[in-house]
Amino acid sequence: MSLAVRVIPCLDVDAGRVVKGINFKELRDAGDPVELARTYDAEGADELTFLDISASHEGRATTLEMVSATAEQVFIPLTVGGGIRSVDDVDTMLRAGADKIAVNTAAIHRPELVAEIADRFGNQVLVLSVDARRAPEGAEHSTDSGFEVTTHGGRKSAGLDAIAWAVRAAELGAGEILLNAMDADGTTAGFDLELIRAVRREVSIPVIASGGAGALEHFPPAVEAGADAVLAATVFHFGTLRISEVKQTLGEAGCPVR
Repeated sequence: MSLAVRVIPCLDVDAGRVVKGINFKELRDAGDPVELARTYDAEGADELTFLDISASHEGRATTLEMVSATAEQVFIPLTVGGGIRSVDDVDTMLRAGADKIAVNTAAIHRPELVAEIADRFGNQVLVLSVDARRAPEGAEHSTDSGFEVTTHGGRKSAGLDAIAWAVRAAELGAGEILLNAMDADGTTAGFDLELIRAVRREVSIPVIASGGAGALEHFPPAVEAGADAVLAATVFHFGTLRISEVKQTLGEAGCPVR
């Protein structure tokens, strides 16, 4: 029996409010993070992911009070990311109530941070968030896979091959890969199946597919492509889809769900 596929709502937080846009631009207010978290917990979400999308960009840490308030309201695993730069930052977040920590930009700048976090807290705590997109034609950095890593909400190329980076992070001790398809983010046109397959072929740790969910029929193909969990934001925040519907659709497609 394979493990159940997890359905994970993502709360992208900017200045204390949940927001959602297309490719991280044209952000719309989607509500209060603590209220949304409580709703998703009641609806049967398997986990919650809480990303401070402006933390790395603006150089400030994730809001601790919000993490604490959310952790008090929900009883499912809570992953927190945005502005995590050190082992001490991880410790602070875990003490505030986070169960797992997502790192992105800081790990790109200093990959040994992945090993440091895994060594101190265990790899089950560490989620490597990879913002991947198709490398533009004639990009100055060669990417064998055709996918590159970006930073700053997809605004800058990190000059890294996305698949190679996922492999390296897994070797360093990452427990999961949160695979954000930047080309698909907020488009509601479906998950990037090619990207999911490319990462799945090379890593054995769980892969969370993110970016592009827009309809119930988008979820089973992501799992078939190799995702262990499916993450969405826009469709849940604005009531297009409910978590129970996604689980029912996955179950009917033969995917094990909780």
